[in-house]
Amino acid sequence: MAEAPHIMIVEARFYEDIGEELVRGAVAEISRAGATYEHFQVPGTFELPAALQYAVKSMDFYSGRRRFDGYVALGCLIRGETTQYDTVAAECARGLNELVLRHTLALGYGVLTVENREQAWARASVAQKNRGGEAARACLDMIELKRQFRLNAR
Repeated sequence: MAEAPHIMIVEARFYEDIGEELVRGAVAEISRAGATYEHFQVPGTFELPAALQYAVKSMDFYSGRRRFDGYVALGCLIRGETTQYDTVAAECARGLNELVLRHTLALGYGVLTVENREQAWARASVAQKNRGGEAARACLDMIELKRQFRLNAR
């Protein structure tokens, strides 16, 4: 039997309360699956791809392998009065997808793009749509798919 996956959760903290709820959902799902995790924080969603890049480039000191089997990116963008929302949303998604494809990563994407705080809470809340939990489940499913293709998890 394969060892339990080890997952990096990276949380954008611009909307701290929403980020915390997304993390709560992700941790519950990861724990339910018997996996382990490490949780990191970055200032905002624009910084999520860089954090994953740092993790991918780092190696475990003892094994010489990647430190994580999968990655969960969590954050929230709420549309404002300028076009910054569109730019940050597009660049975050593009940056993460580029890393996934370049490095064959198992990623759960949990970045909310919403019009207002009410929509954000409905999606982040563990009692409602639980997008953090869904992102963690996607990550775990992609780790399993990689194993089916006999790709090194790390």
